[in-house]
Amino acid sequence: MSADKSPQLLKVSVVIVNYNVRDLLRQSLRSIERSLAGIPSEVIVVDNNSVDGSVGMLAKEFPNITVIANRANIGFSAANNQAMRLATGKYFFILNPDTIVEEETIKVLIDFMDTHPDSGAVGCRILNPDGTFALESRRSFPTPAVAFYRMTGLSRLFPRSRIFGHYNLTFLPENQVATVDALSGSCMFLRSAALIASKDTDAGRGKAGLFDEDFFMYGEDLDLCYRIQKAGWLIYYTPDTQIIHYKGESTKKGDLRYVRLFYGAMVRFAQKHLSEEYPKVFLWILHLAVIVRGSMTILGNALQHPAARDLVTCFGVMTALGLFRSFQTGLQFPPVFYWGLAPLFAIIVTVVIAAWNGYRGSGPRLGLVFLGSLVAVTALSALSFFVKQIAFSRMVVIASLPACLLLLSAVRLIPKASKRLGRRTLVVGDLHDTNVLAPQQLSQHVVVGIATHTYNHDAPSNLPHLGTYDQLRDIARVHDIESVIFVSSSLTNKEIFALMQKLAGTPVHTYILAEEKDHLIGKASIENLGSRMLLEAEDVIGTLRSHTARRVSDIVAALVGALIHPGVLLISKIAGPHSRWARRYERIRQWTTVLLGKRSLIGFDERDEFVPAPEWKLQTGVFAASEMLGPRLKRPPEEIEQAYWYYVRNQSAVMDWLIAVRALRGLV
Repeated sequence: MSADKSPQLLKVSVVIVNYNVRDLLRQSLRSIERSLAGIPSEVIVVDNNSVDGSVGMLAKEFPNITVIANRANIGFSAANNQAMRLATGKYFFILNPDTIVEEETIKVLIDFMDTHPDSGAVGCRILNPDGTFALESRRSFPTPAVAFYRMTGLSRLFPRSRIFGHYNLTFLPENQVATVDALSGSCMFLRSAALIASKDTDAGRGKAGLFDEDFFMYGEDLDLCYRIQKAGWLIYYTPDTQIIHYKGESTKKGDLRYVRLFYGAMVRFAQKHLSEEYPKVFLWILHLAVIVRGSMTILGNALQHPAARDLVTCFGVMTALGLFRSFQTGLQFPPVFYWGLAPLFAIIVTVVIAAWNGYRGSGPRLGLVFLGSLVAVTALSALSFFVKQIAFSRMVVIASLPACLLLLSAVRLIPKASKRLGRRTLVVGDLHDTNVLAPQQLSQHVVVGIATHTYNHDAPSNLPHLGTYDQLRDIARVHDIESVIFVSSSLTNKEIFALMQKLAGTPVHTYILAEEKDHLIGKASIENLGSRMLLEAEDVIGTLRSHTARRVSDIVAALVGALIHPGVLLISKIAGPHSRWARRYERIRQWTTVLLGKRSLIGFDERDEFVPAPEWKLQTGVFAASEMLGPRLKRPPEEIEQAYWYYVRNQSAVMDWLIAVRALRGLV
């Protein structure tokens, strides 16, 4: 980069924190290069463990900038602090990697700071990609009133109001220089003397320090601006120059994670700086507002979930059949059919599918569609024999079985068929093993790269190296991966299972590449692969039972425990404190902890020498999975580990009951 970096105190240090926006970063650095022409300066880029090749691009195309390549995503605040501790400029220019600056931007901001010695920070006009003014260019602190107007939407309804429009100061003209409370962390021009001790020291003012690293993302700019003002400096907004902020948005505003981080940062800021100025009820209200906002986001996301689609489909099918039957017979179905039976039918179908992990992974799970529909039809048909008021609906309920099967199968198979060819695929395994897999061997897959245990830039490979196992979820998101192939010769089944958990909740389809086989086998296709076979990973490894299915099973077990609790207590009193029944009672009396979710019926025992891996997601249990081996005896750790591994791969409600009954019978 052509920035002029000389031994004397540099005029400006540009600091950028990057995370998986390589192409935007390249564009930003080109614009910075032009804006820094003739200015003594340095550029420091901190990469937070990107998987899109950002670090390699920087080394190749911008060899003169300073690059800090972190091995983990340590957050925006901590990464900026890393750079600022190294920086030597009079001014620190904090920029997002998805911004474009004008040729005169840095000079304009330097001149502004030079002519305003009381300024600790200045920000400029931030434009959205469509050229509109970005409201985050200037902000106020979230006082009780400001936070309330923001969260209730009043600030959007009345942006020109001096009362309601205070958060983004929308009542002020965009082209007016103003002192403000805070700036956006995407573009902050800071005086180093306002933050840390330097040669450019103002004896009449204090030091604000660097970013607070407790703010992982969002809120750190508010916090720093607050401390800068507390130290005696002013924060300015100037419209004399502008930048474009493309907003790569690693966290989307519709995501629950965004709500948690953004509004959680607002709460953290209030707790840190406003708790002494305002009553505690303000913080309670703020917490409540965050919960309400998060609930709205969860509801919005839930409506986009496949389960919501199935609910609407089943409800619609039964309602349509009811209306058709009414028209055919000339009889009007009572309201209980539409607001009672039809919703109940849809709920039963969806709950059965969900209880057997039907919404996890990317397979169509047509067997579960049939099971759910059959259970719903059987339950409502049986109910109609006992409740005469709904007997009229029996034919409609029975007709709903084939109709729901047809529609639910169609919505699963049609999108899958359209995406069958050319799936973007990632291969996971050691370089030596992945190199033997030629992309042309996979007619249904386009292999875009590999992920290995460690990142070796110099290792030879016939496929692009996209990252490491720890980065698997980010690789899948950044590179739009649709399928992942695990190379069995590089990974144990337990390692594959752990990596599959990293992809949990994503639409990625997983396979295992086996050795010494002749075909590529999936749930819907068989294909020649020379000497290897591709297997559905879930068929080989198994999959975790869903949290919902586990909780339903645990709740049923807890209720059974509550029913037999008094009888077992009575028998244990008669048998004596050292009897087998007394030991059984010690287990059964824990039904309350299972009901409250503090324990699971089957889990792990802290007394076992083997501790299950976190990705196995086992709670402490009333009964240990290792008790499937029989009475608790001193067993080798390897034997206990195998018992847990078997349970994790094959767990079900039936297995839970078998282990519990066997353990109770074996107590001596």
